[in-house]
Amino acid sequence: MLSIQPFTFNAFAENTYVVFDDTREAVIIDPGCYTRDEQKELASFIDPNNLHVKYILNTHGHIDHVLGNDFVKDKYKAPLLIHPIEEPVLRSVKNYAPVYGMEGYKEALPDGYLSEKEPVQFGHTRWQVLFLPGHSIGHVGFYDKQEKIVIAGDVLFAGSIGRTDLPGGDFDTLIQSIRQKLFSLPDETVVFPGHGPTTTLGVEKISNPYCALNVIR
Repeated sequence: MLSIQPFTFNAFAENTYVVFDDTREAVIIDPGCYTRDEQKELASFIDPNNLHVKYILNTHGHIDHVLGNDFVKDKYKAPLLIHPIEEPVLRSVKNYAPVYGMEGYKEALPDGYLSEKEPVQFGHTRWQVLFLPGHSIGHVGFYDKQEKIVIAGDVLFAGSIGRTDLPGGDFDTLIQSIRQKLFSLPDETVVFPGHGPTTTLGVEKISNPYCALNVIR
């Protein structure tokens, strides 16, 4: 049985997820904790629950999703994984973080890379890596067929999609990622997005004003 604990962190209201199964092995997805209070909130869940953090996973390298990378790497001594194409996006954060008033950002670089050819495994859990460019050049998601969930990052939201006006973004590529990759999954699949509430693929296929299958582009 998989457990998913969401947190909403930083000024961008970004969703960080701690996911674990009955083995107590866990992954932290997109640690956005920036302030000490946010860091304490995350640790105050992980530590009392005796979770062993096996991986830190970045769906992509935008600032709001990586602010806590250094903190969790240092505290839990777990490797940080990202898609190799996305590494330059992650590395660029240190250059613009001060513009957002985040002078305290500490860079953490990846220890390994994600690929569609290799699943992410922790405990009894096995996730398929989905390459989902469009919001960012090397964006990925994580699909659990057994649990019928997908961690979608900033690709698909409840009633919306990720922005494509940032460097490396492309609207047509994003729609292709959604329709060819995400919408090929079962309708009952629950989407855990990078911002906002959960939704299901079935709902978004018929009602999302940007990418529903009845919307002509």
